[in-house]
Amino acid sequence: MANENPIQSVGRNIQEKASVIWNVANSLFGAYKPHEYGLVILPMTIIKRFHDCLLPTHQAVLAKYEEVKHLAVKDGFLRKASGYAFYNTSPFTFETLRADAENIEDNFRAFINGFSENVQDILAQMGFGDQIKRMADSNLLYQVIVDFCSEKADMNPQKITAVDMGYIFENLVQRFSESYDEEAGAHFTSRDIIYAMCDLLVTGNAGGDARTIYDMTMGTSQMLTCMEERLHQLDAEMEITTFGQELNPFTYGIAKADMLIRGGNPDNMKFGDTLNNDQFDGYAFDFIISNPPFGIDWKREAQAVEAEARKGAQGRFGAGLPSKSDGQMLFLLNGVAKLKEGTGRMAIIQNGSSLFTGDAGSGPSEIRRYLIENDWLDAIVQLPNDSFYNTGIATYVWIVTKAKPESHRGKVLLIDASQCFEPRRKPIGNKRNDITDACRSLIVKAYGEYLTADYSETLANGRAVSCRAKLMEANELGYSKITVETPLVDANGKKVLKKGKPVADTDKRDTENIPLTEDIEAYLAREVLPYNPDAWIDRSKTKIGYEIPFTRVFYVYKDLEKASDIAERIKVHEKSLMDKLNTLFGEEK
Repeated sequence: MANENPIQSVGRNIQEKASVIWNVANSLFGAYKPHEYGLVILPMTIIKRFHDCLLPTHQAVLAKYEEVKHLAVKDGFLRKASGYAFYNTSPFTFETLRADAENIEDNFRAFINGFSENVQDILAQMGFGDQIKRMADSNLLYQVIVDFCSEKADMNPQKITAVDMGYIFENLVQRFSESYDEEAGAHFTSRDIIYAMCDLLVTGNAGGDARTIYDMTMGTSQMLTCMEERLHQLDAEMEITTFGQELNPFTYGIAKADMLIRGGNPDNMKFGDTLNNDQFDGYAFDFIISNPPFGIDWKREAQAVEAEARKGAQGRFGAGLPSKSDGQMLFLLNGVAKLKEGTGRMAIIQNGSSLFTGDAGSGPSEIRRYLIENDWLDAIVQLPNDSFYNTGIATYVWIVTKAKPESHRGKVLLIDASQCFEPRRKPIGNKRNDITDACRSLIVKAYGEYLTADYSETLANGRAVSCRAKLMEANELGYSKITVETPLVDANGKKVLKKGKPVADTDKRDTENIPLTEDIEAYLAREVLPYNPDAWIDRSKTKIGYEIPFTRVFYVYKDLEKASDIAERIKVHEKSLMDKLNTLFGEEK
């Protein structure tokens, strides 16, 4: 793909337009706290975008409304007149609103009420009616309308494309998130990461007649938009339908508004908590792309999640439950449950804890076991640190598929792309590194070749980037946690028996993890019996566990400096120091 991440590719004009819109906050200062600015700016931006889209057909809609207003069903006529899946039958525009300062609240409410129900639903979800009253009571409403009448705030689709508008919304949401101190895993994924995920998803996949895409935590829906764009680059005639669910009412409103303007089905954009209010029960998708929140607890969803887990294979969470302090692996299971059998592929972001948290038999280990033993886990890619706007921690893209090619069966590819980035000239929040075109191509090449190898490239600026791939047999990721027992002895040193069998000494009980690739009896004979000849394994306590040993797999041992070299370096340093001291004291004499 030729697309870069937002800050490098969209150009200064998009950033400036987002800044102009955000500067409306100057009018809100005092009546609103900084973390509340988005309550006005985000819905007002949506309203202005709708207004500017509809302005060229405004008079045609008013004329058609006069013809059909007596009909019971008139939506179809008005949508056709507007050219969009939405319309506004109010006579007001932003210019006519600005012309009547004395009646601004009544007129603005009439303007809002003139929108079709699908637009009013978005604004109601955002609670914008309360903000109209709050602005009017503070004598701010008129000034905000005037600010959005600025030529620099013109969002006519002839000037601002849907893609550019997506960038603007991303920028605004980012600013709102920063002012509100959003959690590390919430909301925001930059375009460079999204494009890398899209390319990983389509690698090795041919086009087709139709494809469905789902994002379970869609934010402003930019992952869906980018994936749709990528698939259309492969096959311009492909029919693509997108689906998404979002908990935050503001980003949900942006996603639904974007869908309306682009001519998609806004009913596919659902509001609610994916964990306890799944809006896509029974659906199955070709592609899933998502960045769920991590490090955020699921206590409020616990009752519904645990009830569904008790359904076993009939529910989404039967494989196991993670700790209540971090629900990211629940989203992973939700995605697996919604992948089409035989064709479904998912790219989902997780932090490092999903790789190794939990011992054998624990919820996280059982989730990993579920993926690996069903041969659905295809690859995991470690992204560079400092790639996200609101967190600098290590993150990973998991590629999960129910369409593994024969050459991938029984294997998992690990890719360390932590050094495959270009530093930003100017950080944005925690984001200091970009996955540029060249970096993304290197990562996708490593995944496409699906073998153990090192990859590197020298960029045009002379910087070397690299990534390393390690192809693992799936059973290399598993282990048996065995319990080694030692017989209890009495005061005379004799074994204590019960029903003719030795009783275990619980004080001397030991557990050990044995790789699945190793024979347990051979391990016992080699590592235990020579030192404890009466020991045995309690098979009833054996548990199977799985972990992804990223750090161990890619660890590079560095030879320690020789003692003689250290001593020589110290001697040189001491001589240099003494020379300086002699010079100093010599000058004093």
